[in-house]
Amino acid sequence: MQQSLTLGRTLQAEPIVSQSAWSLGRSLKQAGRNQAAIAAYREAINALQALRSDLVGINQEVQLSFRESVEPVYRQLVGLLLDSDPDQAALAEVRELIEALQLAELDDFFRDACLDAQPRQIDEIDTRAAVLYSILLSDRLAVIVSAAGQPLSYYAVSVPQIQAEQTFRSFLAAIHPASDNTEQLRLAQQVYDWLIRPAATAGALQGRETLVFVLDGILQRLPVAALHDGQQYLIEKYAVALSPGLRLLPTATLIQRQIKAVVGGISEARPGFAALPKVAEEIEDITETVPAVSLLNQEFTRDNFAHQVQTLAPNVVHLATHGQFGSSQAETFLLTWDGRLNVRELAELLQNRDVSHDNPLELLVLSACDTAAGDERAVLGIAGFAVRSGARSTVATLWPVRDNVAAEVMAQFYKTFRQPGITKVEALRRAQRSLLAEERFNAPFFWASFIVVGNWL
Repeated sequence: MQQSLTLGRTLQAEPIVSQSAWSLGRSLKQAGRNQAAIAAYREAINALQALRSDLVGINQEVQLSFRESVEPVYRQLVGLLLDSDPDQAALAEVRELIEALQLAELDDFFRDACLDAQPRQIDEIDTRAAVLYSILLSDRLAVIVSAAGQPLSYYAVSVPQIQAEQTFRSFLAAIHPASDNTEQLRLAQQVYDWLIRPAATAGALQGRETLVFVLDGILQRLPVAALHDGQQYLIEKYAVALSPGLRLLPTATLIQRQIKAVVGGISEARPGFAALPKVAEEIEDITETVPAVSLLNQEFTRDNFAHQVQTLAPNVVHLATHGQFGSSQAETFLLTWDGRLNVRELAELLQNRDVSHDNPLELLVLSACDTAAGDERAVLGIAGFAVRSGARSTVATLWPVRDNVAAEVMAQFYKTFRQPGITKVEALRRAQRSLLAEERFNAPFFWASFIVVGNWL
């Protein structure tokens, strides 16, 4: 392996360097030479990052499999860095690795390495928030907490990855309202104990109003708002957001709520898709609450929507229509009256609208879409779409919700969101808590599906 690595360096052949350094790192780790292994892994990752455009640009049939030849390199280095008592430098490196892994996953999703990313700190974004980075390792669940004005904190729970993933799947299954409520709460508390309680007990979350989760693998599908500490749901204490990483967040956010929206949706049945009768009511409520152009049913065609986006230059786009987000572009689409709109087409349409720099796409709402069932990377599609489209924030759902529930949540969300000083994630939290207060909708199935991805301010 050392000879192969030396040859790769001589030839400046990054594919050889990445694979040889990775193999060497595994051998060194097995021999107990951890520091040498860490150096080899770092060289492998540097080579992979140098190969970003090549990995997504070559023929998919011959390229390196992301799951087999890229993702494990990051995970194994993270595991090595966390094996002994990690200092601040090691924790900072792990945080950067987690964010780099998220970026690599987005590259893989879009088959494009065009996303720009600069390292950022939570202090630069929101001094009242804490970011929880999670990563599933073979023998433990690791969590790093980054909070403004505090050193990085590290917590780990010793649980085999297979057991942890089975618990997460059981929790997801138990969210259905027909499931046993006692078992649902037990699992919600178990996941809370693994993911949040160590940091909460140590005081790392004290004084924080918002928790931002950079989640790993199947954790991306978890409704973290529905985690339970034994006394209350997480959403009752904190506003909750998801992020693909701080380095992918835009640098600014709208302060004054001078909303200009395009609202589109389909309430009638279309071939292969059921009717969503409450969508018409949802669109009407929104247009009565904020300045908006509405496109309902026959008006919501691809060309008409594109025209309105280009001419109006909205800072809010709200789409109440069938759609799906998966972990690949082929599985990700939105339904218009005249067909499906591919995620790449929609992202480019939103990104290329003729607007000035001081009027960004502040918010994209996808109120009737759902993530692909059983796809553990489906939320990546939402995150990737949000980043690629240039949207500061995206509100979406983790599973299909009743259209009457979506209409109620969205009406409450916009009434709160338009108020100065209220963040998007706080507006959504209040809408979710209003459902929680209603006896007919207080089960997590109804309110925990809604998520904010991206900039939560």
